[in-house]
Amino acid sequence: MADSLGATLKRFVLWDYSRSTWQYEVMVSLILVFIFLTPREVFRDQPRPKNVVMVTSGAGASTFLIEPELLAGKQGKALEEAANTIIHAQAGGRKRELTRVEPVFDDDKEIRGFLAYTKP
Repeated sequence: MADSLGATLKRFVLWDYSRSTWQYEVMVSLILVFIFLTPREVFRDQPRPKNVVMVTSGAGASTFLIEPELLAGKQGKALEEAANTIIHAQAGGRKRELTRVEPVFDDDKEIRGFLAYTKP
């Protein structure tokens, strides 16, 4: 009995069953059930948004939303310089002049990001 169970398990792991046998169909069904019914949270596979996103663009001016982690701990000139560096990297070498950077707050007065306004 133990030998037949071991042999069955070995054939299952090595995928040793021919097509159109019931064992093959069970294996394929188990794989499909696993793929379609396993929630994403099990693998912590959540889509991650980009750190810098162009929000609006009109008349040559653009607004970028920058994640707060990229500008954490910076204030004043250092904040503007860091935002300028990030925007130039995002813009793909196109010349953009940073006009201002404003924090975006949520209902609890926590910073959720920064809006960086530019002009060509």
